[in-house]
Formats: sequence, C-alpha cells, structure tokens
Amino acid sequence: MNKKRRSVPGIRHYDGPAGGWGALKATAIAVRTQMDALDAPVTLLRTNQPDGFDCPGCAWPDKEHKSTFQFCENGAKAVTWEATSKRVTPEFLAKNTVTSLLAKSDYELEGYGRLTRPLRYDRASDTFRPVEWEEAFERIGEVLRGLEPDQVEFYTSGRASNEAAYLFQLFAREYGTNNFPDCSNMCHEATSVGLPRSIGIGKGTVSLDDFDKTELVISIGHNPGTNHPRMMGTLHELARRNVPIIVFNPLRERALERFADPQSVIEMATYSSTDIASTYFQVKAGGDAAALKGIAKHLLQMEQERGGVLDSEFIAEHTQGFSAFADDIAQTSWEAIERESGLTADALKSVAEAYAKSNATIITYGMGITQHNKGTANVRLIADVLLMRGNIGKPGAGICPLRGHSNVQGNRTVGITEKPTAAFIARLKDVFGFDAPAKHGHDAVQATQAMIDGHAKALICLGGNFAVAMPDHENGFPAMHTLDLSVHVGTKLNRTHLLVGKETYILPCLGRTELDMQQTGRQSITVEDSMSMVHASSGKLKPASPLIRSEPAIVAGMARATLKQTKVNWMELVTDYDLIRELIEQTIPGFDNYNDRIRVPGGFRMPLPPIQRIWPTATGKAMFSVFDGVDENAKGEGDNVLRLITLRSHDQYNTTIYALDDRYRGVFGRRDILFMNEGDMESLGLEHGDRVDIETALAGSVQRLEDITVVAYSIASGSVGAYYPEANVLVPLNYLDKDSGTPSYKSVPVRVTLRSKEIRML
Repeated sequence: MNKKRRSVPGIRHYDGPAGGWGALKATAIAVRTQMDALDAPVTLLRTNQPDGFDCPGCAWPDKEHKSTFQFCENGAKAVTWEATSKRVTPEFLAKNTVTSLLAKSDYELEGYGRLTRPLRYDRASDTFRPVEWEEAFERIGEVLRGLEPDQVEFYTSGRASNEAAYLFQLFAREYGTNNFPDCSNMCHEATSVGLPRSIGIGKGTVSLDDFDKTELVISIGHNPGTNHPRMMGTLHELARRNVPIIVFNPLRERALERFADPQSVIEMATYSSTDIASTYFQVKAGGDAAALKGIAKHLLQMEQERGGVLDSEFIAEHTQGFSAFADDIAQTSWEAIERESGLTADALKSVAEAYAKSNATIITYGMGITQHNKGTANVRLIADVLLMRGNIGKPGAGICPLRGHSNVQGNRTVGITEKPTAAFIARLKDVFGFDAPAKHGHDAVQATQAMIDGHAKALICLGGNFAVAMPDHENGFPAMHTLDLSVHVGTKLNRTHLLVGKETYILPCLGRTELDMQQTGRQSITVEDSMSMVHASSGKLKPASPLIRSEPAIVAGMARATLKQTKVNWMELVTDYDLIRELIEQTIPGFDNYNDRIRVPGGFRMPLPPIQRIWPTATGKAMFSVFDGVDENAKGEGDNVLRLITLRSHDQYNTTIYALDDRYRGVFGRRDILFMNEGDMESLGLEHGDRVDIETALAGSVQRLEDITVVAYSIASGSVGAYYPEANVLVPLNYLDKDSGTPSYKSVPVRVTLRSKEIRML
C-alpha cells in the first residue's frame, strides 16, 4: 500500500535501536520521577550484585558477579518503581473511595506509590482504613477456620522469594488444600507439563556458558527487549561473534532487529548498533507448530537423501517414539504447513539447512509458544526438533524456555503446585508430622471458575494482580465481590485489591530492594533464575514504612492465627531465614547444603539430569511426541476472522505499567491500539487511525473490546495485536490448553468492525 497515512495522535515513527541512548534517557526519566536523586545511583548499582538484591524484573541470569553494573532499562524501571519515594498514606485513602479509585487506570493506581500500613476495607465509607497487624491476622484466621479448606484459593506471584513461597505452600497444605493458582499457570505451565513428558524435567537445559559455545540460536515467540531484557546482552554478544540467530515472530520487534549496548563505549559514542536476527520470519499467530513441522520434515528428507543429518546414535540410545514422530511428519503436507505457518516451504527448508550445519543449537521460546490451545504440544515439538540432532545434553545446545517474573521458576521448585507428588507429601509428613492433602487442587483458571460458580469463598494472594492477569474480566471481576474474604500481600495498590469482597485486607510487604531485619539480624532471601541457578538477594534500602513486614513474616502471621493446632513453629522460622532453608533442604531434593551454597557469589545450580543425558521419564528415555495436525488453536466462526495476540508494551512488566509509551512500536501516551497488517486493513476497508470494535469469533462468545484505534504495523497477515491486560476481556476463560490449563492469550479468533462512518475521523 502506497497510500499516505493520516496522522494519528500518539503514533509516530521511532527509528532508534533497542537499548542505546533511548534506554539511558528512559532510565533517567524513571529515576527522576520515582526516586531521590542521591539514593538512585547507589541503589541501581546494587542490582544483581553479590551483596545486593536480585532484580525484581525478569528471570534472565547474571553473566558475572563483579562490580560492573548489571541492570538494564526495564530492570531500572522495576527497581525505581519499587523504591519510589511516593506513598499511599491513610490520609490519601480516606479521601479516595474504592469506587473512585476503580475509575483510575492501572498505571495511575500503582503510580500513587508504596503502601505504608495494613488496611481493611470499610464498606460503610467505601474506603480502606488502617488496621493493626495482629487484628488483621486474627480476623483472617477466624474466617479461614470457618471455611472448608478447598473453598480457599492460595495465589502466588513470581516475585515471591523461595522462603516466602515455601512457607505459603506449607501454610495451605497444613490448612488442608492444594489450591495453588499461580502466575506460572498463565505463562509457562505448558513447559512445566510438556517438558517432563519429553525429557523428564519441567525446566530448560541450557546455561549462559552454553550460549558462549553455541553455533546457532533459533528464537521463537518472544520479545526479549521488553520481556527478558537482560537477554539482549547475550544476544548482542552472539551477533557480534557472527553466530546466526534465526527469529520466528509475527511482529517485527525492534530488539530482535538491532540493539545498541549501553555498556558499549563505541556503540554509544558513534550512535551505532548491532543487527541481532540473521534471518527474521514473520510466522502467523498460531503458526509455530506448522513451522516446526516444516523444519522437521526437511530434516527427514535430507536424512533420506544423503544421511548423516540426524543423530541416529543418540536417537537409538537415548530416545523412544521416533518412528511414530517421523511417520506423522512425513504425512504432513507442505501445503498444510505453508497455509498455517504463513511461510514458504523454501523459507523453512533454509532453516533446516542451517540447523543441519550447526553442531550445537539452542532453541529459545516464550509465551508465543505456550499460550495456545496446544501450548504443551508446542513445547514438546520444540524438544522433538532438538532431539532429532541430539541437541540436548551437550555443550552449546539445549532448550531454553524464557521465564518471565524473577522467581516464578523457584516458586514451583519449592512446592507451589496444585499437583504435588506423593513423594513430596510423604516428606512433609516425615518432617512436620501432618497429613497434607494428596488430591489435586485448582490452577488459576479453575480457581477463577470456582469463584464464578460460588464454590470458592476466599482468595489469599501472595503478590500479583490476579483478577487483571486472568482472562474474561466480564465474569471474573464480579466474582471477586462475592468472596467472603480476600487478602492481598503487596507493595502497591492494584485493581484486584479494589475488587473487594465481603471482607478485604491489604497487607503491605517489603520490596526486594529493602532491608529485611529480623531478630537475628539482616536477612537474605533466595531466588531461582530461568537457568536453574539459585542465589541470594539482600536489600539495603530503608523500608518504605516502619509498619510494613516481610513476606515470610506476613505468611507466618496468617498461618499462626489460622492453624490453632499447628505442627510448625511459624514465628521462630521468621527470626532467621536459614531455618526456612533448612526445612526446604529436608523436604525438596537438590537443596543440599543450601545455606552454605547461597553464601558463595552466584549461588548454585539445581540438578538437571538431562544435561548428563539422564532422562527422569517413566521409560528412562527422552520421548518423541506426535503433534496432531498443524493447527495450534480452535478455528474462529464466520468470515474475516483474524487471530489476536496480546502484547506487553515496552513500558510494562506483566500487569505493571510504568508509563503509557511503547517507543519501539512508535506508540506514545496511549494503549488503546490494535496493530494490523496493511493488507488485512485494505481487505476489510480499514485505514490507519480508524476506530474499531473487536469481538471474539468463537461459538457462544460475547466478549468485546470497544473503541480501539487501528495502527498499521509490520505484523504477519491474518494476525493482529493488542495490549495485555486490556485485551484479556476478549479471551474466554475456557479458551485454553487443556493439557496445562494455560489461557490462549496469543491466538484468539476475533472480528474487527469499524465503529461508524460518523466517528471514523474523530
């Protein structure tokens, strides 16, 4: 299309690379608007340092533990957002009703600053009022004792430490439930379910050292510049060494195109940058499985033609199921692969050729793979492609799921799961002397449905913005108001806090940056990054208020008040977090000498048997799978159906919105945007800047998102993109991967309609 685009407020071309001076400017703005100018430099320089705190942002590991600064633009935003000098005081809350606060945006709510004391909702005044800690604990315990354990949902955010998460699961299990809706249910649950079936563990197999040795990286379904930004340093190094990086993504993302490292004197001085992707394929939303099957198909064809392409010795010794996998790939037509992926056979064959030449390949993937109807099968298909050439269990190779929040993987390791193993339940009994429930509890979708159905009566949230992060706000939000009790442990106000139940408490906790002093002195917590490294984190900033408490202390306080016949000495554990880690060591494999090993800079790595080609599957072998067909998602109903991808902006982390800009995509000061392919716009009679309504194109669905502005963008034909969490209203609660329970945020069938001729140009 050569038609000149009309000007649209807040939309302008941004030509800079990811990182570079734009990142430094954004960091400076974040510091200036949130923190004291004297505190900020010292605080940022403690980020990801041996005696400092772990970044509360992404879970990408630290390259080295030394004195150079180890934070990125988005990490700086996360730190300054938490360490802000702004405060939510009792006076502020007395002047602002919950009803009036609900009219504010999510950005405004968190922008008011840090919570300073425990709060209880007062229905008569429609405000939150201060409450004493012990009074809050006793009332929470009283309500919980009056409910059946399975009527209570215990939600965990990925920002919680290993210590807090372990106490949280211990509290819930002694109370009597395995209801653990968790943020991982919304992102990498497909990894946690799929990889154990393929290789025996639900974690990635690569380390940062493997990136130093790899010969090829295939990047599928993720945007590292925004969602795991410290990864950009690693990709930058690879690109500078001329290691091929092949990208599959529906959108052209700036960070995957070119990046200027703010720590590179030459790039900063010369305003230059480094190209990241050696090849960029704009696969259709939901077309990754078809693309992967195309790569596998050509590998099999090359093996038949010339041999030596597959690692036949590895397949024979270490795997099962290859014949069924190969038969399915052979029967999958190139026509179907091209139709569903949106890519040509020649393009996919070129990837297979590059893969065949590489002696060590890493495949990285994000939620563009997991958040589909067949997310678990997608993950297994990536493992299949790696197993074909023996690329698991050797240097420079492996599978790399890109976790989001800083300790989402650690939470799962220390027991936050609705499906505990019999061995774990037995170890809890041996150590604590109580019988934890064995039956499976609720994941996030099941917990939301239980609230909608009226079965769930209470929700205890260890961080997070649960209701907003979930799909189907039209039904989920009202269900929050029906709860007998909702309790939220957090640092700032968010919308879920304001969806008050019959009784609602907000319990303010320390942030990652703050000094945690307990009876035995300064405490450290631990986290596990996306490459299974467990390390210590210790804040030093003065707490936002003398009345806030640590997450372990808050969990222990609720547990002690609830469990009158408890087997656990809750308050003693809070005096010294070493005691909590000793219990983790006794009940969870892999934490031997826990306290000693976290005192070594960099910490230690959890056991990963597949890197030694030991496969903890039922067969003792790595298992090939069969992906049925090429479709990842249900087909939409009717004509002109597009597939919607929910997206984070660059000024956002999960549901936290730092600002209203998305500079790499050229959006400034607004979020009411629908990114569209120009060819799709032309076929639907739409123009850049038109205002449209979006509705879900599924049987029985009535979800709508109204008055959204169309923006022409480089996105695969048939795919559209809108911001998360606003677009969550378009995702039905039951539109998910049935294997893992993960909502299908990344490929929702939708129709787009012009609002009216009269308002088209307004």
